[in-house]
Amino acid sequence: MKGKFFVGLFLLAPVFASAAVVKIKVDAPIHPVTSEYVVKSLEKADGQGADLVILTLDTPGGLDTSMRQIIEAIVNAKTPVAAFVGPSGSRSASAGFFIAIACDIFVMAPGTSTGSAHPVGVSLTGQTMDSTMAEKVTNDAAAYIRSLAEKRGRNVRLAEDGVRKSLSYTEKEALEGGLIDFVAGSEEDIVARLDGRAVKRFDGSERTLALAGKPIVEWPMTFRQKVLLTISNPNLAYILLMIGLLGLFFEFSHPGAILPGVLGGISLLLAVFAFQILPINYVGLGLILLAIILFILEVKVQSFGMLAVGGIAAMIIGSLMLIKSPIAELRPSLSYILPVVLALSLIVLFLLTLVFKAHRRRSFSGREGMIGETGTARTDLSPTGKVFVHGELWEAEAVEPVRTGERVKVIAVLEGLKLKVGKA
Repeated sequence: MKGKFFVGLFLLAPVFASAAVVKIKVDAPIHPVTSEYVVKSLEKADGQGADLVILTLDTPGGLDTSMRQIIEAIVNAKTPVAAFVGPSGSRSASAGFFIAIACDIFVMAPGTSTGSAHPVGVSLTGQTMDSTMAEKVTNDAAAYIRSLAEKRGRNVRLAEDGVRKSLSYTEKEALEGGLIDFVAGSEEDIVARLDGRAVKRFDGSERTLALAGKPIVEWPMTFRQKVLLTISNPNLAYILLMIGLLGLFFEFSHPGAILPGVLGGISLLLAVFAFQILPINYVGLGLILLAIILFILEVKVQSFGMLAVGGIAAMIIGSLMLIKSPIAELRPSLSYILPVVLALSLIVLFLLTLVFKAHRRRSFSGREGMIGETGTARTDLSPTGKVFVHGELWEAEAVEPVRTGERVKVIAVLEGLKLKVGKA
């Protein structure tokens, strides 16, 4: 009996190992993290022999390079891919529109939209493209969407209008215009509608889907991908940058603290990773670094606060310029920037105040600690004699004649532990 039981488990193992219908969900901007998630999932689905991959989209768009990586994986996948803009209220705009057009099946839920795919003239450095370059990018994007739509048998004109005119389509408009295959309310509805349907692949071959009774298995992001996706959030990336710079500033102004420097270094490295994804304006980043330099110089140079004021101004301007993206989800919110800048400025000013107080505080030990002390002349000083200062008897030299018993004040400590005094 045991032998038969293990043989049965062995025969059922491939069934449990593979997923008939795989669901992967992208509800974030299209960037390297989401691209890796989709590409790896398609490779895994091909390896496990899945019957269908449902790519559920709710995205405002994203980066062109990541979009093309996803499309390349979709058109070369062995497993058919169905794009599903859902649930209701979702959208698949810009790069998401390209991805959905490239899929074998394009489905939208009621109350969703797609389109608005006109490329925006912002480079990865955050600088605005000139008109000639913007036209070239638009023509390239239009040719790309025409190629995908024609290959998938979709309405080429509407697809191109979504790029050139930045038109957006509801699910009804997209269905009537021949952009999508049908409207469905859920992934289960899609599986039921596609069962027994012949799907034409990108290479021209056909595949009939047999999906009746087969489960839908969702493949979420791995822990690593979730962490990277969280870090790539522009608001968090901005806060990490500020924490990193503040930690380094604290380490410079208070050498030996160690912990702020370590935390600052880690935060800066995480921020640098996020900035590889986000369209950074390096002028803005330079202004923020200049602000930190000005803060550090304020510690070293007595500028009566002018360097600190300049640093705060550079910090605010640089923060506003830091990330330049047409997609709101790829740039930090102003409601985050202003509180963080103000809090950071107050912390820096507080630390500078501590430094100023430490510089102005009189020393109570060593040669410097004697300066300013008062005592009594034990002999006439004309100009030398003895004084009683700080509980001890000292050789002293007076700047003016002093009589025995008069109060004196230490002006300097001379060579040979001799005091230079004047009348108190």
